[in-house]
Amino acid sequence: MHVVIMGCGRVGASLAMALERLGHDVAVIDKQRDSFRRLGTHFHGQQVLGMGFDRDVLIEAGIEKAGAFAAVSSGDNSNIISARVARETFGVEHVVARIYDSKRAAVYERLGIPTIATVPWTTDRFLRTLLPEGTATSWRDPTGTVALLRLPLHEDWIGHSVRRLETEANCRVAFIMRFGTGILPDSRTVIQADDLVYVSALSGTVTDVTSVAARPPQEEN
Repeated sequence: MHVVIMGCGRVGASLAMALERLGHDVAVIDKQRDSFRRLGTHFHGQQVLGMGFDRDVLIEAGIEKAGAFAAVSSGDNSNIISARVARETFGVEHVVARIYDSKRAAVYERLGIPTIATVPWTTDRFLRTLLPEGTATSWRDPTGTVALLRLPLHEDWIGHSVRRLETEANCRVAFIMRFGTGILPDSRTVIQADDLVYVSALSGTVTDVTSVAARPPQEEN
């Protein structure tokens, strides 16, 4: 597949080299010639000098035959404009834009352009490194509203239903890893020993959800 990348910073260069190692044909666009030095001497893809939202520059980079386009420059406006041109003008099927402002990322998601909001992603990476296992999110939507996390459970939850956990902890069980296999539970699924339970919850409730799961279930009347 031919892939066009707009922006040859650390992310763009790393992405370009990774795609080339996977056997894809890559063209990189950047407005600064010196930026291409990040690609190193082993990169054999195309290097195009110019603005990533300029039609002529995109055509020179092979946008008309591209199967994917990534806008990863340091500017939100440049990224979203070039992503929209790639999608709406040239009909590129797979388009993604790097967005620093997570609130704006939500708007662009509604326009049908997948975005990577840098700050939430970086924050989650730090949390997964710094906090005890299971207390940080595995994934967060671009707006930072919904989190997916592995939920450490008190041993007394074994034998109780997924529905009860969801009710008491105010979350939704997304999937369970059981004996190395992922399963999609329903409300009648019973939690077993050694299950790894992943739940989705509103970001502001993650601490409360984790606290409830770390305690035994409430006694039934």
